[in-house]
Amino acid sequence: MTGKQPFEAVVARHGATVLRVCRAVLGPRDADDAWSETFLAALKAYPGLPVDANVEAWLVTIGHRKAIDVTRAAARRAVPVADVPESPSTRWADERDLDLSAALAALPRKQREAVAYHYLGGLPYHDVAAITGSSTDAARRAAADGIAALRKTYATATHLEGEGR
Repeated sequence: MTGKQPFEAVVARHGATVLRVCRAVLGPRDADDAWSETFLAALKAYPGLPVDANVEAWLVTIGHRKAIDVTRAAARRAVPVADVPESPSTRWADERDLDLSAALAALPRKQREAVAYHYLGGLPYHDVAAITGSSTDAARRAAADGIAALRKTYATATHLEGEGR
C-alpha cells in the first residue's frame, strides 16, 4: 500500500485498543471522553502523519495525553450531588468476581500505565517508555511489577472465593 489508510479505517482498526487503554488508565467513567478527544485530535493531525509512522503507538500517545487532560480537568471541578450514585458494574468478559478495573486502579500510576500500554494496548516496551517518559528497562520492570501485583490480587480473590467468602 503506497498511501495512508483513510482515517475511518484507522479508527476501526485501533479504536478498541485506545478505548481499552483509556479505561485502564482512567476507569470506565472518564474513558469515553478521553477516547473521543483522542480521535478528534488525531483527525486534525492525521494528514501530517508520516506514511511509515506507527499509527497505534501514535494514537496511544495521544490517548495518554488526553487521559492526563481528563484527570486534570476532573481535579479542577467540583460536582455537588445530593446522593452518591452507585458505581456501575465493571465485569470483564470472563465474568469473574475479580474487578480488574479496580485492581488496575489500585496499582501505582507507573505500573498501571505500563500494564495498560503494553498488555492492553499491545505496545512494545520502547514505545511504553516513550509515552511514560521512562527508560525501556523501567517500563519493562513497571509492567512486570504491575502484572505480579494483579496476579497476587487475583490469587487472593480466588483463594477467598474457594473458602466460600
